Parts: sequence; C-alpha cells; structure tokens
Amino acid sequence: MSNFSKKVNAKLENDIKNFIKNHFEVEEKEKQYAFWELKCADFSAVFYNSAKFLIQGKNIENLQNALAKEFPDEFNSETPTSSNLLEVPEIYIGTDESGKGDFFGPLVIAGVQINPKTTKLFTEMGIRDSKTLKDEKMLEMAKIIQKESAWSCIAISNQKYNQLYSNFGNLNKLLAWGHAKVIENILEKSPCSFALSDKFGDESYIKNALMKNGKKIQLEQRCKGESYLAVAAASVLARATYVQKMKDMKSYYGITFPKGCNDGVKATAKEFIKTFGKDRLQEVCKTHFKTFDEVL
Repeated sequence: MSNFSKKVNAKLENDIKNFIKNHFEVEEKEKQYAFWELKCADFSAVFYNSAKFLIQGKNIENLQNALAKEFPDEFNSETPTSSNLLEVPEIYIGTDESGKGDFFGPLVIAGVQINPKTTKLFTEMGIRDSKTLKDEKMLEMAKIIQKESAWSCIAISNQKYNQLYSNFGNLNKLLAWGHAKVIENILEKSPCSFALSDKFGDESYIKNALMKNGKKIQLEQRCKGESYLAVAAASVLARATYVQKMKDMKSYYGITFPKGCNDGVKATAKEFIKTFGKDRLQEVCKTHFKTFDEVL
C-alpha cells in the first residue's frame, strides 16, 4: 500500500472533493476529525480538519497526477510521490533528530514505532514534519506520542555533545550512533523488522553502529523522511524535547537562547560570555561551529 500526505489550504477542501467525485467513482463517507473521506477500490482520500490531506491505497498515482494538474500550487511540490515513495510495513520505526543546525542547545535524536492503531491516531492528530508546527503544538503532540507508542529519545547535552564530537571527529558518525541507539532501545521494548530514518549521510554509518538487536532489522534512509508518518512523529518528539531543554537552559542561566545560527545567536553568546565567562560557553553551545571561534 502506498500513501501520500500533505498540508493543503483548507479553503480548497470542497473544490478538491468535487473534483475527485467528478473524475473518479468514489463513495463519500463521514470520518471523525475530517471534512470528508472518499473511497473507491484503488484509494481512499481524507481531508482532515487539521488541513492534512491523505491518500492511501494500492493505486494512488492517477489521483495524485490529476490533483497536480488541477491544483498545481498545492500538489506540485518536492513531497515524494507514489513513484518514488518507499513502501513501508504497517509496523516500523522512524527516527529523526533536532538541534543539529542550532548553535545553542542539545542534539536530540528520537525514534518512534508506529502500528495501524497509532497510524490512524497520528494521522488524525495532524502529526507532520516538526518544521511546520508551532512549539506549543509539538509539546502537546509529544505527550500523546509518548503515551501511545513505543519510543526512545536521547538528548545529548552540549558538554557531552562536544566530547562525543571530538571522539567521533565526524557529525554524521555521531548522528549514526544516536539513531542506532534509539532503534536499539525501541527494539528492546517492541520488536519489529523495519526502520526508516531521514537521510543525513551514508547508510552504512547507522548499519555499522547497530548492535545485537538492530543487526537483523532492515534499515532505509530517505531524503525528506518526514513524509513518512513514523519519521514525522520522531521529528515532533525530537524537536519538542529540544524546545523543552532550551526552556530549561533559560531557567538555569537566566538567558533566552535563540535557535539557529545567526547574528542574534552571536549577540547572545557574547552576553553569556560577559555574564559567565568564555570558559563556560561550551556548556551551552556546539564548539565545532564557526560561531564559537567568532564570538571568542
């Protein structure tokens, strides 16, 4: 079974419904948390109240192509299509990370295992790539992900991160270690045979880092991995954890640490040095960033 999901302008829900009904022999059904559901032998299409549009089925390409022609601004995108979308099993693990490109704060790596029950729940909740969600919404979603699924999350503090980066000498190898660790942790709770991660480097890095439980799992990496629900859930859990850790840092140091790596970040780093001294900057940042040398 293939699937396609995308955030779509909610004002178009009726136009999209009428277009599908005019071009395909479908039956309209009511669905909880959704404007509508349309079903036929080849696919089902659901437009959720969250503006999440989902297509699932054994033959969804014809509908995707038709929608792309009729609504090009909404459906012509870099989101993977059925022609290159990896077919995943009903039960699988998705992994993703947060904080990799942020000067301040930890590196967080999370993994989430989904099954048919959580697939339904997470889809209805509107779980998607964390970059498209507001912080407070992610924090709410993360609580439900942790309650309803097998998951693992590793938050590597800046001091530990700087030590590990020095040991590995390569960010991708450090990431691979973290992704492998969360996969191993989940497999101890709930075995499965497939894992998928957002692509960040050579697949062999993660495979080589996997230990006893993980050696038997089929592992895949894909660009824009958040298009797959388990990876999207992992991205939400990772980013929500990062956001919470940044709040904790603010409480501890009395400084609001901005995300990313920009002029505002440099100004905050200088403020931190003025208050706590340059030797303690490594407590709150990633020292291999150029920003570290620039502010010193």
